[in-house]
Amino acid sequence: MTRRGADPIYGVAIGAGRTLFGLLGVKPTVTGAEHLPETGGAVLAITHFGYLDFALTEWVVWMRNRRHVRFLATKGAFDKPGVGFLLRGMRHIPVDMKAGADAYRLAVRALRDGEMLGIFPEGGVSASFEVRELKSGAIRMAAEAGVPVIPVAVWGGQRLLTKAVGSTLRQKFGVPVGFAIGAPILPSETDDAAAVTRELQHTLQSLVHSLQERYPTDGTGAWWQPARLGGTAPTPEVAAVAEKARKERKAREAAEKRA
Repeated sequence: MTRRGADPIYGVAIGAGRTLFGLLGVKPTVTGAEHLPETGGAVLAITHFGYLDFALTEWVVWMRNRRHVRFLATKGAFDKPGVGFLLRGMRHIPVDMKAGADAYRLAVRALRDGEMLGIFPEGGVSASFEVRELKSGAIRMAAEAGVPVIPVAVWGGQRLLTKAVGSTLRQKFGVPVGFAIGAPILPSETDDAAAVTRELQHTLQSLVHSLQERYPTDGTGAWWQPARLGGTAPTPEVAAVAEKARKERKAREAAEKRA
C-alpha cells in the first residue's frame, strides 16, 4: 500500500527541506509532472549532477501528490551517526556496492508493496554534468516488480551542492532548478534489460538537453555548465579519468586501514 504522510521522520525531513529551499529562494519549474503516479509502485530514474538531487526530487513529488520517495543510498551513509538514524527512519534502502543482492531484493519487495523508489542509475554524481552510462538495475528491478520506470531529469541543482566544486552562500540564492519528467517506460522480464537501459539513457539525455535549452541563466564560462555548452566543467573523458583515480585512491586507503 502506498503511504502518504504516515512517516513522522520523513515528514520532518520534508519540512526542513522545504524551509531550506524556501530560504534560498530556489525557483523550481516542472514539466511532465502528470507522469508521476498517484498510487502504486514506480521507479524514479533520476539524473545525478548534485548532492541535493534526491531532496529536490522529493520536494517536487511531495508538491505534486504528497508521496514519499524511498531512495537507495550507499551503506556507508547508513553507518554515519545521525545520518544513519534519519535514513533508517525514512525507510531508505542501504546498498553495499560490493554485494548489492540484498538491496535489490528489498527494492523489488518495496516496489511490489506500492512504494515509489528513487534511483540514480549513473551510480554516482557526474562531474561533467553530462548523463553518464547507466547501470541496468533500475530497469531490471522494475521489470521484476511489474512497475513503470519514470525518467526524471534535474538541472540546476548542482549549483547548490556538488562534487569537487562549490559556490558561496550568496551564489546559492535564487538558483533556478528545472525538472523534466518523462513518460513511463514499462519494461518486462522478457525485454533485453541492456537495450531498455540504453533507451532510458537516451530519454534522460533528451530531457536534460531540453532543460538546458530553456535554462534562464547563461552558463558560459561557469563551472556548473558542461564543456559542450561553453562551461568549464571537465569533459566526460577527463571526468572519467579523475573518477577512476579517486576510486583507486579510496581502495588503497581502505586496504591500508585493514593492514
